[in-house]
Amino acid sequence: MKPKIKIELFRMTANKLTGMGVALITPFKSDDTVDFDALGNLIDYQLKNGTDYLVVLGTTAETPTLSDEEKNEILRFVVKRVQGRVPLVLGAGGNDTKAVVEQIKNIDPRTVDALLCVTPYYNKPSQEGLYQHYRAIAQVSKLPIVLYNVPGRTGVNMTAETTLRLACEFSNIVGIKEASGNMSQMDEIITNKPDGFVVISGDDGVTYPLITLGAVGVISVIGNAFPREFSRMVRLALEGDYKSARNIHTQFNRLFDLLFVDGNPAGVKSMLSMMGFIENKLRLPLVPTSFTTFEKIKNVLDKLEVKC
Repeated sequence: MKPKIKIELFRMTANKLTGMGVALITPFKSDDTVDFDALGNLIDYQLKNGTDYLVVLGTTAETPTLSDEEKNEILRFVVKRVQGRVPLVLGAGGNDTKAVVEQIKNIDPRTVDALLCVTPYYNKPSQEGLYQHYRAIAQVSKLPIVLYNVPGRTGVNMTAETTLRLACEFSNIVGIKEASGNMSQMDEIITNKPDGFVVISGDDGVTYPLITLGAVGVISVIGNAFPREFSRMVRLALEGDYKSARNIHTQFNRLFDLLFVDGNPAGVKSMLSMMGFIENKLRLPLVPTSFTTFEKIKNVLDKLEVKC
């Protein structure tokens, strides 16, 4: 395939990542096994209520606690359940570059549309180390790559300069999920990015203002529970109806705060359990929200007229 054709295909994939993507949780049964019935129901709920694409096996899915066999089984299940109705993005990252490269080499490019690759965590590489990490990934990946910057979880922030360097040098790096919380940094990326590169909010709470700056949407956690409402907010903002979008954003402000009080995905799993989708079960070292947080979430859901 000629390079120009490849670039156009990568850009087409980036365009598919407009709107609200949802970082799928992994439901567990009380015996600690994966609850595939609940996962199937959750996927159907997303597809019926406006979710534009799904992120499979991201950090919200508790992937550090899943075995390789479980990850493969979950991916096969999601691919079969979705049947191409929305794009799929696969989480593929880690803090060992060689291992990530080998993982990506073994991914069947026919199963998913793109990869979401988080910055290496814990070992806190320099900006040059981050660049070289993603360079190694880009050189072997047959799929478009979305960078993921979430310093609150990884311990390292990828600067706008490094992001733009990668975006300009590698055509298969098509976007970034930005969760740095630094609006100036995100604005710099949006302002100076090359054509075909997209900026996606990685934080539900700043999605509305970030879209007004030029982001194309969000990879959402709260969308697991509220796909219809939150995808509508995103679409309204993208269409320039900021007043209507802001009204929905404001309704969810309190939930944005409560989502992460006891860690992710504890907050959204408590919501989904109240709504009857899943058991309120996480794998250690994560545990369910505290009773206090649980009651606060329930009170907000009651006001939103969500059946618990």
